[in-house]
Amino acid sequence: MRYIVIFFMLLSSLYAQKLLNPLYTYKVTQGLATDVLYNNGSLYISSDSGTVDIYDTKTKKKRKSIKLEKIKDFMGDAIDSKIFTLDFLDQTLLILSQDNGGYSRVNLYKNKKNAQIISSDQKLNIIKAKFIDKDTILLALISNDIISYNIKTKKKNWTTQASMSKFSNFALNNDRSTVAIADESGEVHLIDTKTGNKLKTLSGQNVDNLFGVAFAGDIVLTGGQDRRAGVYNVKNGSAYYKASNFFVYGVGLSPSGKRGAYSCDIDDNVEVFNTATRESLGKYRSTKKVVNSIYFINEHEFFINSSAKTVGYYKVK
Repeated sequence: MRYIVIFFMLLSSLYAQKLLNPLYTYKVTQGLATDVLYNNGSLYISSDSGTVDIYDTKTKKKRKSIKLEKIKDFMGDAIDSKIFTLDFLDQTLLILSQDNGGYSRVNLYKNKKNAQIISSDQKLNIIKAKFIDKDTILLALISNDIISYNIKTKKKNWTTQASMSKFSNFALNNDRSTVAIADESGEVHLIDTKTGNKLKTLSGQNVDNLFGVAFAGDIVLTGGQDRRAGVYNVKNGSAYYKASNFFVYGVGLSPSGKRGAYSCDIDDNVEVFNTATRESLGKYRSTKKVVNSIYFINEHEFFINSSAKTVGYYKVK
């Protein structure tokens, strides 16, 4: 019995040694990280305290911070506005955040000017927002209503409900022509972003609520409460899943879709794998906090964004 215990202790030690640490960590000025994005050598990190920190990834120095105006809670007290998601297109930073009354607001930051284009006046509970093109943004509501919103006219191009299930997350493909909508049913619904038409439903690899979804190349990657990371090839129709030891909160894909990543255990460490061969390419140590997203900037480099005060930078060997 003693030898069996020693064996498993050694096995556990070997497993721990395989975890690769971040090559660098970026600190959040205030609060905890909520989202990250990378553009042309700059890393943008949003927080639940209403800040966006912008770092130069070459020098590792912070260039500047953007601070959103405070909002009022239900008691009328001034509080920080939690930022939900970020996006960047045409030299413009999109910031989705919490607004008064429990509703959401969208700001566009360009040339040091921060313009609010959607506020609590519209009474929208927006969970996620991304650019479709420079004049259009895609909004997802908790009801799973998906809206194409024209920035210039301030009107909706189209609205569709992805399904009757509660919205979880969405991801755009590389050219932003198709969006993959994940919800609590475990299914993924593909929608044309120009027309709002439903193209296809992906199912079978997750049987419970989805938390994360990524879309790159021909691959859609999901992460769910069922401890599975589902992999769908939308071109040839093949699909499979990789099992995790805990809920899969965060997923990510390289730009080609050839490499995938998902939170793979109770400590929210991340495994990177080849989406074609299913081969593991390494396991990476996270912050032991819930992984919000895994953000690849190319085929080899990525960030792990957890609900923590730091964001880790990694390389696939």
